[in-house]
Amino acid sequence: MPNDTVYQQFAESVLGVKFNNINLLITAFTHRSYLNEHKKTVNEHNERLEFLGDAVLELVTTEYLYNNYHDPEGILTNWRSALVRTESIGAAATRLGFEEHLRLSRGERRGTDRARAQILANSFEAVVGAIYLDQGYDVSKQFIANNIIVTFKDILASGSWMDPKSHLQEVAQSQESFTPVYKVISEEGPDHDKMFRVGVYIDGELKGEGAGPSKQAGQQGAAEAALKAYGITL
Repeated sequence: MPNDTVYQQFAESVLGVKFNNINLLITAFTHRSYLNEHKKTVNEHNERLEFLGDAVLELVTTEYLYNNYHDPEGILTNWRSALVRTESIGAAATRLGFEEHLRLSRGERRGTDRARAQILANSFEAVVGAIYLDQGYDVSKQFIANNIIVTFKDILASGSWMDPKSHLQEVAQSQESFTPVYKVISEEGPDHDKMFRVGVYIDGELKGEGAGPSKQAGQQGAAEAALKAYGITL
């Protein structure tokens, strides 16, 4: 059984939240795999909370951008994507020390760094969902502001919000008069941990390659590599 006191102390000292129902936070840290080894004592994992937290996270970031900036919709969408992408929320979970509180199977604890990064990102969304259910919108909004929105100035300064695929399309059409075409070069690994290698071609010429856990991630990596070939670094 989990030590409720440990989770409550973590919630108050690190998250800045005093939970009424600490079991919500414990569930937010419970990965699906953990149930397989604890079927008699655990009957719920964090995926439903993750689903809820994802929606709250997107609403809070959207509200912040809408209220504070008057840029076109496309730019606001790219900014929001940069704020809530896996890398951003996974980094927030790491800063807050989520990993030591995750409830995982022995197999998942030995998993790849990439798999662990995804689990951390999912747990952050689940914690947002737990805070929302237990404390309401305003408290969850403050938690997101303290840990996600606070990074926005750095995102703007670094230019990491730019969507590589959109940027490459503009460059390729203006310089080459061709639209980039993305093709999967290879797929490796089991279904639950697959790696896609994708190439981007302009006028039939391979301009860049990228790899990731999804075709979309591979395309983004390929676009970044192609932009570097044009002398553009995001």
